Amino acid sequence: MAADISRAGVEKAYGRWAPVYDLVFGKVFDAGRQSTIAEADRIGGRVLDVGVGTGLSLSDYARTTKVCGVDISEPMLRKAQARVRALRLSNVEVLSVMDAKNLAFPDNFFDAVVAQYVITAVPDPEGTLDEFVRVLKSGGELILVNHIGAESGPRKLFELAFAPIARRLGWRPEFPWARLEGWATRHGGVALTERRPMPPMGHFSLIRYRKT
Repeated sequence: MAADISRAGVEKAYGRWAPVYDLVFGKVFDAGRQSTIAEADRIGGRVLDVGVGTGLSLSDYARTTKVCGVDISEPMLRKAQARVRALRLSNVEVLSVMDAKNLAFPDNFFDAVVAQYVITAVPDPEGTLDEFVRVLKSGGELILVNHIGAESGPRKLFELAFAPIARRLGWRPEFPWARLEGWATRHGGVALTERRPMPPMGHFSLIRYRKT
């Protein structure tokens, strides 16, 4: 599927968001962040946090969970690095500027991959999901939390109308569940283990896949 947003556009957008991201999105997305972290800590071991942003989630991981964080935005990541230093988060092993579709990690390296509000903000969601599974160990979990577009009705019409503005802000709002279903079927190496509605208003979902 052709990309409808670009890496350069996303990088620029989140560079602009960096100074105010925590204030604007901190409370709104907190339930989703906490839920993904709880699942990652349940698994333990080494976790990749993709789209770690300003590092809002980092202090909430158990100190026994080893965390590697990557993000496309250097200004966002600088804030995460400052947070790690200030809070002395010794379990954070790596923070690096990295393209989610081209991860500089070996195959079968992580016990879990966490991607919070990422899949609708990358140019190639399916290719990015493939890359997440590549770096997962067999039996490891891919833990997503993301907006899932409406299938019909007024919300779908709003999402379609809002889409051009949302792309300039760094994401696509009209991302249907069918895209994830289609990806999982084509990939063939993952099994859906959970889809759980998340605030606000259940328009977001926590989604877990196990690498088979």
